[in-house]
Amino acid sequence: MQQLILHEYAPSGNCYKIRLTAALVGLPIERRNYDIMKGETRTPDFLANVNANGRIPVLQIGDRFLPESNAACCWLATGSALIPDDRFDHADMLRWLFWEQYNHEPNVATLRFWVRWLGEEDGLSDLQRAQLPGKRAAGEAALDLMAAELEQRDWLVGGAPSLADICLFAYTHVARDGHFDLDRWPAIERWIERVKALPGFVPLGDEGP
Repeated sequence: MQQLILHEYAPSGNCYKIRLTAALVGLPIERRNYDIMKGETRTPDFLANVNANGRIPVLQIGDRFLPESNAACCWLATGSALIPDDRFDHADMLRWLFWEQYNHEPNVATLRFWVRWLGEEDGLSDLQRAQLPGKRAAGEAALDLMAAELEQRDWLVGGAPSLADICLFAYTHVARDGHFDLDRWPAIERWIERVKALPGFVPLGDEGP
């Protein structure tokens, strides 16, 4: 097996989903942490040798580098039960992964960062403050959609946990950091507990500010 190295910022949900996927499928992974608040992913060395896009996470597989969290999760989970065999369920899993990055993460994760790392009031720019109502409404709509699905079934795809659940769990279970009241969505709270009960589960930890 090639050595796996995760270039990450530990409190990030996008980084955590990779660690969680690796743990659930039993793959050891080395961790290298960068402080995004200090610009450590924008250095000439990082841009030249890890990711020219200047972003993390990046999964290093031997001497190759794979950016984008959901792509890294797919690589790790290939051949495991987290990727459905059924052709439709496989495509549906991918649908949730695309939706997570387009509808869920830009709102739920962004508000988590703005509130916890920058400060919802004093730490935001005028442009960010103007975006708060729209981000919150879009985040609530994303959680509404998830809850509607999870009121009908235990898992987002088929009848078993998949990468759809793992990748959406990462930021959903800490949505309270962005002042989303998860008590509004009991189906999501029950789903969070099911994910936490999976064999091999590892927590995010609380390394942030």
